[in-house]
Amino acid sequence: MPASAPNVETPPQVRNANGELRRVGVEIEFANVNVLDSAGLVEKLFGGRQDPESEHRVVVRETRLGDFTVELDWQGAHKKKDSAAPAESEFDIEGNARAIAGHVVAGLVPTEVVCPPIPWDELDALNTLFDALRAAGAEGTEGGLLYGFGLHLNPEVAATSADYALRHLQAYAILEEWLRHEIDIDAMRRALPHIDPFPAGYLRRIMRDGYAPDLAQLIHDYATDNQTRNRGLDMTPLFRHLDEDTLLAALEDCSLVKARPTFHYRLPDARLSQSGWSAVIEWNRWLEVEKLAADPDRLAKRRRAFAEWLEKPVYERWLEAMPDPQA
Repeated sequence: MPASAPNVETPPQVRNANGELRRVGVEIEFANVNVLDSAGLVEKLFGGRQDPESEHRVVVRETRLGDFTVELDWQGAHKKKDSAAPAESEFDIEGNARAIAGHVVAGLVPTEVVCPPIPWDELDALNTLFDALRAAGAEGTEGGLLYGFGLHLNPEVAATSADYALRHLQAYAILEEWLRHEIDIDAMRRALPHIDPFPAGYLRRIMRDGYAPDLAQLIHDYATDNQTRNRGLDMTPLFRHLDEDTLLAALEDCSLVKARPTFHYRLPDARLSQSGWSAVIEWNRWLEVEKLAADPDRLAKRRRAFAEWLEKPVYERWLEAMPDPQA
């Protein structure tokens, strides 16, 4: 681990609703190291055994941290999970077509490593993987003009109430412009739709005094105003976990939404080309959201200030008007 690597900061709530230490999953996108070589690095660092589903998706099972999935981040290269097609072989026309298509797009779409959920206080265990990918030539967001690659964090929630979810939505919306500034979001990622901000109408809804929906109403309102997973904070996996029926009724396309008891924080760039960068850095930034959400009085003051700013002509950036997020 580099000497300059930051310590993993402690979240305001360290345990989940069952009293267990919260976990966090990490997904990292990059170019210039293929799926098979990346899976080999995972096995070398963490043990386990490789279980190839195809040359474009390998699951490294039973490592000391859990199961890793390494894949080409493009659905067209993979067999659908519910597909009844036979195993790929020289006679598997569909499978061979997917393999060829994967080779064609391999230089255009990233390799992705989906790490297993690990205890938050062990997040720095992934530093060795990031360093190994970097040493192998992996390129992150800044490695090319068209590289809109991201790092996704999936912090396990500490509670499952509507109030808990709403407070984190509000805190994230208040801090999003500050987070974008701190991360210094790459120009290509800003241009792509993957991390679009919440629409102004939805922000006005969740910031107004008296907005205290039950869980079903919170999910309905979110899905109605956000018919997409392309948000810096994507709540659809959590909401599908908490109330699948309500989400399915309100969201037009849930085909890629996996239910899980986590926030899906998609905002950070994948800065693999930057020495010393790691998931810990982005986790520590994310915790500013959790800290604000855990402080009702401070959150209420910030929420009202943000709601007032939303009604003003946009001559002044919220980043310039907002109070110090760490004050």
